[in-house]
Amino acid sequence: MQQDELFTVNEDVAPPPVSDQPQAPPEPPPGSPLAVRMRPASLDEVVGQQHLLGEGAPLRRLVEGAAPASVLLYGPPGTGKTTLANLVSTATGRRFVALSALSAGVKEVRGVIEEARRRRKYNAEDTVLFIDEVHRFSKTQQDALLGAVEDRTVLLVAATTENPSFSIVSPLLSRSLVLQLRPLTDDDVAELLGRALTDERGLGGRFELTDEAHGHLVRLASGDARRALTALEAAADAVSVSAAPDETAVVGLETVEATVDKAAVRYDRDGDQHYDVISAFIKSIRGSDVDAAVHYLARMIEAGEDPRFIARRLVVHASEDIGMADPTALQSAVAAAHAVQFIGMPEGRLALAQATVHLATAPKSNAVIAAIDGALADVRAGGAGTVPPHLRDGHYTGAAALGHAQGYRYPHDVPEGVLAQQYPPDELVGRDYYAPTQRGAERTLAERVPRLRRTIRGERGDPGEGR
Repeated sequence: MQQDELFTVNEDVAPPPVSDQPQAPPEPPPGSPLAVRMRPASLDEVVGQQHLLGEGAPLRRLVEGAAPASVLLYGPPGTGKTTLANLVSTATGRRFVALSALSAGVKEVRGVIEEARRRRKYNAEDTVLFIDEVHRFSKTQQDALLGAVEDRTVLLVAATTENPSFSIVSPLLSRSLVLQLRPLTDDDVAELLGRALTDERGLGGRFELTDEAHGHLVRLASGDARRALTALEAAADAVSVSAAPDETAVVGLETVEATVDKAAVRYDRDGDQHYDVISAFIKSIRGSDVDAAVHYLARMIEAGEDPRFIARRLVVHASEDIGMADPTALQSAVAAAHAVQFIGMPEGRLALAQATVHLATAPKSNAVIAAIDGALADVRAGGAGTVPPHLRDGHYTGAAALGHAQGYRYPHDVPEGVLAQQYPPDELVGRDYYAPTQRGAERTLAERVPRLRRTIRGERGDPGEGR
């Protein structure tokens, strides 16, 4: 039996016409989750991703069917990757086939490609192949797609939460557009919740949210539309049990907390709680209460505080309240800030927690901030003075005639590496700004700095005292 005889295809029958007009996606089956029922049926219903959906943007052109090309959609969960794949398939009546990299293998991929090839040949029907979690495909599985993508047997729309540059083979990358989706904003999530409450595909006006419940759902979502709608559906199901059929059921904060098993954090990122909690966080670190510091860190993370804001405060605190008592504290805080920027959340919480524990348990000293603030106070009061001539720049013609850089003594010329020489302006000779404490690494500096000052100011007796 020939291969084509395996399929019931009558070559004498004319192929069915393919409409050039966008077709509505099929209605979700009864009992589908709210997130599925509320999936956008057209491009106009898509919320967020305006950087990819503006006029003339590649994704808009693709969805509108004007520029067929395979695409890798890269972004966090709940940002619309599956929705956009569906819209691509319905834009020009293409057949839509979905595979999950978690369950499909090379055999399934090749089967879809062969079926797409036959439908294209006999029915003039194009196929959109959507592969979710494509980064989980092995190199062999990804290679199996190359030929079909190259000759457009299938229009590949693949979704991944991982950076494609590290998880997708180069030949497939070069044959596809890579488009990065961004997390939804709080306003985007709020719009989706409002639509789900009123739309007949969703809850049809049978429920309303209190302001507190609405705010909590938005925070819970963290930019994930599916998470927000799933939580809303669970809360609505909980109150529908006791609500009368003809009345609008009210979903309150307690219901949302109970159904999603996650208590609301009373925290307003733009109000008093924002300042109160960060203040308590810093004061707990300054007071060396590591447990309280970690608690306030958790409150800020759970409430959706910008992790970069937390990291910046840690960097400031490392110099302000620890300084040279533990010079590695600043390194730890800066590393945490870089880690948050590099890997994002939720994994970034680990770096923030590590830096918080380091800073809270480190010896404390405010000598650095006292030194710079003291110097600034003198400068602002007019105590700047002129730079001593022997310290001025001498790398230009005529500098020597002005006396610049003349008489400067090079510290490395003496065995001790420290010698008597005036460095501050005349008005500030003898003025001390930095006063190291006896805590942590500053204990050594508390002994060394006075010796250095005596040597530099010509007050020492022991030639090696400044070392």
